[in-house]
Amino acid sequence: MTDQRAYLAEHGMYRPEFEGDACGVGLVAATDGTPSRRVVQSAIDALKAVWHRGAVDADGKTGDGAGLHIDLPLKFFDDAIAASGHTPLPNRLAVGMIFLPRTDLGAQEACRTIIESVIIDEGYTIYGWRQVPVDVSVIGQKAQATRPEIEQIMIAGPLPEEQSAAEFEKNLYLVRRRIEKRVIAAQIQGFYVCSLSCVSIIYKGLFLAESLSVFYPDLRDMRFESRVAIFHQRYSTNTFPQWWLAQPFRCLAPTTEIYTIRGNKNWMLSHEIKMASLSFGEHSEDIKPVIPAGASDTAALDAVFEAICRSGRDAPTAKLMLVPEAMAPNSDMPAEHLAMYQYLASVMEPWDGPAALAMTDGRWAVAGMDRNALRPLRYVRTIDGLLIVGSESGMVVVPESTIVEKGRLGPGEMIAVDLDEGVLLHDRAVKDRIAGEADYAAMIGAFTTIDDLPMPPGETIARFDRAELTRRQVAAGQTIEDMELILSPMVEGAKEAIGSMGDDTPLAVISDKPRLISQFFRQNFSQVTNPPIDPLRERHVMSLKTRFGNLANILDTEDRRDGVLVLESPVLTGSDWARLKAHFGTQAAVIDCTFEAGGGPETLRAAIARIRAEAVTAVREGRTELFLTDRTIGPERIGIAGVLAAAAVHTHLVRMGLRSYASINVQTAECLDTHYYAVLIGVGATTVHAYLAEASIIDRHERGLFGDLTLDQCLARHRTAVEEGLLKIISKMGSAVISSDRGGYNFEAVGLSRALVNDLFPGMPAKISGEGYASLHLNAQLRHDKAYDEGVATLPIGGFYRQRHTGETHAYSAQLMHLLQNSVATDSYSTYLQFSRGVEALPPVYLRDLLQFNFPAEGVPVDQVEAITEIRKRFVTPGMSLGALSPEAHETLAICFTPELALSPLG
Repeated sequence: MTDQRAYLAEHGMYRPEFEGDACGVGLVAATDGTPSRRVVQSAIDALKAVWHRGAVDADGKTGDGAGLHIDLPLKFFDDAIAASGHTPLPNRLAVGMIFLPRTDLGAQEACRTIIESVIIDEGYTIYGWRQVPVDVSVIGQKAQATRPEIEQIMIAGPLPEEQSAAEFEKNLYLVRRRIEKRVIAAQIQGFYVCSLSCVSIIYKGLFLAESLSVFYPDLRDMRFESRVAIFHQRYSTNTFPQWWLAQPFRCLAPTTEIYTIRGNKNWMLSHEIKMASLSFGEHSEDIKPVIPAGASDTAALDAVFEAICRSGRDAPTAKLMLVPEAMAPNSDMPAEHLAMYQYLASVMEPWDGPAALAMTDGRWAVAGMDRNALRPLRYVRTIDGLLIVGSESGMVVVPESTIVEKGRLGPGEMIAVDLDEGVLLHDRAVKDRIAGEADYAAMIGAFTTIDDLPMPPGETIARFDRAELTRRQVAAGQTIEDMELILSPMVEGAKEAIGSMGDDTPLAVISDKPRLISQFFRQNFSQVTNPPIDPLRERHVMSLKTRFGNLANILDTEDRRDGVLVLESPVLTGSDWARLKAHFGTQAAVIDCTFEAGGGPETLRAAIARIRAEAVTAVREGRTELFLTDRTIGPERIGIAGVLAAAAVHTHLVRMGLRSYASINVQTAECLDTHYYAVLIGVGATTVHAYLAEASIIDRHERGLFGDLTLDQCLARHRTAVEEGLLKIISKMGSAVISSDRGGYNFEAVGLSRALVNDLFPGMPAKISGEGYASLHLNAQLRHDKAYDEGVATLPIGGFYRQRHTGETHAYSAQLMHLLQNSVATDSYSTYLQFSRGVEALPPVYLRDLLQFNFPAEGVPVDQVEAITEIRKRFVTPGMSLGALSPEAHETLAICFTPELALSPLG
């Protein structure tokens, strides 16, 4: 299976970081905190009931993975220790559930040696190893081929009076992380720690949900009692099932797709620098990296959740930090809750995506929803103190007469049980409790907005005379077409311009015209099981709020957020830019993002290195705000694309461990449309000021092209159009908050050098390599030379959006379309041949234009060609999209392809 994934990653379209899943999940908890066999059995029954939420392999036995997370059955393991010839000590007991490489005995011994060495170094006593009994008859061929050796290590920890269970659990967390690092250093494959805990244990594997208690006979033992049981049936929608990816994880069992996962992972690298919490002290390095390499989105979420819980925060608080409720404007949210969310948002970016979560930290059993409630989670509470929460109703058969409460969790809601106190808390009570634990209103200090900042003296908006404006526009690659078709509609209607779907111009990498860096990026969209968010109807759960000074130590419960500045969006006007610079004063560092004209390709690379060095120096000097600007463009200075400058600084600061100490504000001439804004923010920009677009609006307003609109109205409408466009773009990925999308690289680089992408946009897919620093330098130089040519007096007309003789190549030119229509109308084959020759004569437009058929020397014999009647039987008529055809064509095909001729399901 591993070789198959590696082959597909190297030769195909598969990328491991895109793995996600949508599953069945839930928990059963005793609301009085009393362990019982009924809790475990109910969870097993519930898991069997959601079997349909996982896929089944062709062998009928290999599933996507299922598992159970329950309290550690002390009586069972005391007897197991006694059976091994040891006497159970009064010390706290811990058990590790370990997956070992089954077919490599040498690697097995190496793993055991590492595990035992680390545990003994910590001062704990090892009772011994227990081979977990399994029934392999219920697993399929693929699961058997990859099945690990499953063993348990039993450990005697400190005495109860010497150390609390929570402290022992934290130490075991550190022990596990040390073990994992040593195994990775030893380059051993097939090793995984399901759980290493004094309070819980996890049984999971790559089998059908109904087979869990058969594969693991332990779970049928009556000594297995628990206060809480979390169950999970995985559905690997676009992933390869693996034993270690079966869930529950250490603290969390989610049915989720984290659409902001790349941004969340990138920001955790920055948060780790400040995670030297008092909770971990000198051992803080042991938990880094918090997110293990290769972790899926759900495994990454669990890793961060676990780190937060082991630092001392409880599970409900950790849930609110990671997957908060939407702070909808004009809502009836209590002021205490709003202050709490504002504080949590100032230390952690939301992990956004459709999610239903079941989680525990040992004391709390919690079920919660994401801000949109796009995954179902229903609950039932019985008169005898059983709480059942899961993806569906009726998972556990409960007599209706015993039910005292039933319901469903809504957007951002939680339900929790304090297992130690035996108390059930509903959503409002949980949040009241968390909000009351600290004076969050005081902790956030006096949050300020841009309107609270004084306006600095002098001109604050960008103004240029007509000649200078034209030169800068040409240097930025702008045309009259951009002004008329893109910029003006944004001002006139406060919305993006509407155009036809599709693009018949060449990809930027194969165009013979200088193209902007943003045109090398393609927007991604959410996949798997959920549609994108509707930014119009679901606006109340979306946010463009941008904060400065918000990267505190996420594990520090005493941090005070003084002087945090909150903007409603990352889109700045000239006056906003001036206000920010004046407000931050000596904390601001202005970095020139231009380079000398006339140099060779190395000048751009050298300029990027200079910008990075200046940024690092500024941050180490205590400057918290970096202002990147290309305003010094002139006859001797060429502007560096804002995307390159922002990405270069962001990635370099992340690698140097300094990104969490500064914000990156970008002032660029190239930015004009919403896509460029989105790319800038996606590569790490905190705010964006498109000063040349603003200057163009001012120029057009002064010429009376916007009617009776005032200049302030024009600028406000343009800003609104950009903001609405950003919401639309992030909603395609299912993301609701811009802070989680920032630095997420949620694009695909098409035609940029892989080396360049690895340097500036690490982790971004780049299946097609292409232009590097030399090509980008040439593009910028050509535009600059044209701009500062004395013969240039006006903007070029353009030709990108509409066909022009001197503009970009278009695959569907008017001449060719006329020939095609004429040939069809007159049934003229000679006219069609003219059309065909015209298409062939076009320069390359699409990637397929660079390919040719490689005909074999000898053809295939006709008798080896499958008959059309056989192929047609596998043809699924409704599989053709209605949108790609028409209702008439779709209905006609459905009539023609009868069940005797082809597949024609009615679904």
